[in-house]
Amino acid sequence: MGDAQEADLRGTEEDTQAPKQGGDPEAAAHRYVLPEDFFFGAAMSGPQTEGAWCVGGKLENLWDTWSNEDLGAFYNRVGSYAGNDFMARYREDLALMASLGLTTWRTSIQWSRLLTLDGSINPEGAAWYHELFRASHEAGLECFVNLYHFDMPTYLFRRGGWESREVVEAYAHYAELAFREFGDEVLHWFTFNEPTVEPEMRYQEGVWYPKLRDFGRARGVQYHISLAHSLAVRTFRRLQQAGEIRSDAKIGLINAFNPTYTKDDPSEADLEAVRMVGGINNRWWLDLVTAGKLPADVVKTLEDRGVCLPTRPGDEEILAEGVVDWLGCNYYQPRRVQAPQAATDERGHLRLSDDYHWPQARINKSRGWEIYPEGLYDFGLYIRDNYPGLTWFVSENGMGVMHEESNRDAEGVIADSYRIEFVRDHLVCLARAIEEGSPCLGYHYWGLIDNWSWANAYKNRYGFVEVDLGASYERRPKRSAAWLAEVAQTHRIV
Repeated sequence: MGDAQEADLRGTEEDTQAPKQGGDPEAAAHRYVLPEDFFFGAAMSGPQTEGAWCVGGKLENLWDTWSNEDLGAFYNRVGSYAGNDFMARYREDLALMASLGLTTWRTSIQWSRLLTLDGSINPEGAAWYHELFRASHEAGLECFVNLYHFDMPTYLFRRGGWESREVVEAYAHYAELAFREFGDEVLHWFTFNEPTVEPEMRYQEGVWYPKLRDFGRARGVQYHISLAHSLAVRTFRRLQQAGEIRSDAKIGLINAFNPTYTKDDPSEADLEAVRMVGGINNRWWLDLVTAGKLPADVVKTLEDRGVCLPTRPGDEEILAEGVVDWLGCNYYQPRRVQAPQAATDERGHLRLSDDYHWPQARINKSRGWEIYPEGLYDFGLYIRDNYPGLTWFVSENGMGVMHEESNRDAEGVIADSYRIEFVRDHLVCLARAIEEGSPCLGYHYWGLIDNWSWANAYKNRYGFVEVDLGASYERRPKRSAAWLAEVAQTHRIV
């Protein structure tokens, strides 16, 4: 998860007006039954769960390096070494997922665990993932496998990271080795998780190590990730045609999509902010994975404003290979913007928008994020109307809350009715979108089991299952777990 983040996402005046929420959501929920073949699952990532950060030949990634250099930057000084002890508890966790009625789950291979410094397969890392996929199959769970979750090996970052074509090629090499190694085991592959987030958090807003602040560099990184994605898809197609990957395997991309809204009475400048912010965060990736190209209007505006992408001859042919089989949508919150008060920020970098604070917004005070389930409905209809033939699923959705230990009931169980309400409301909006023709196939909840979340560590807990850090990572279902099991098993939103 990015832990960072109505509506034509292009931002027409009619569609950028926020619909009003009304009625009793709990009563409305009882009217909805999700399709019989709709799947429920859990989303997680390697660097946030595995732990064992320097075991079995694993190299340092950027989270390890940041933890080693400045542990105080992490909440309660809990760095990347923690995860949630998944490598020791994977069988227990897989059984737990199956007991809740889930049939699928997602994790990521850690580049820094699978490959050695010279770019060859690390036998110990490969053995771990082979064992994990085998155990998942034995538990009756289909494992969705993502190749990159913000966890670049540090030695490659020091050689230029995503600003370097050499690293783009290194990623393509890594993807090919992963496809070859696990091609007969994995049915669902994904090239990247939230490729819009790392450019923003690491290169633009100065939040993640090494805390860079440069809008133009961030767009260059975004462009190079687009090339890396497309090279990986091209390799997947080639190996599948050669019989080295399962013939029924699919490849996709997962992004954090934030439907972009503005005021109810927008000016032309407000709508322009919607067009560009939504264009960079949403349409950029939607156009790439469906048409194999970037939105021309967005690229032209960037160039007109002095931000030129690091293109080379032949790039258009590479991007054309980036069309996927389906899409993952991580949805946590919408993005509300208005025209910027200044054309540049205090560093002289391009500024496309200012935040717009909608007076009716409901806020999760732990995260500062708006709770707006209707955004998921809007996204579903946008896909239906603008990207026909693109099937998708909710690849992440969840609610992180601080100090959940204060919500224990008389039996010592965390009573998290707020999490039930959050998920129920989102599932209702998703069911509405499906009823109206959006081809959404499933739902993965982020952080089914509490996990480490970047610099926030365990500050905000997302899980239906508690992880007790004071008791050797012991797992304890929260009250919401029984509700999730009922919904997953019956497909009735109760």
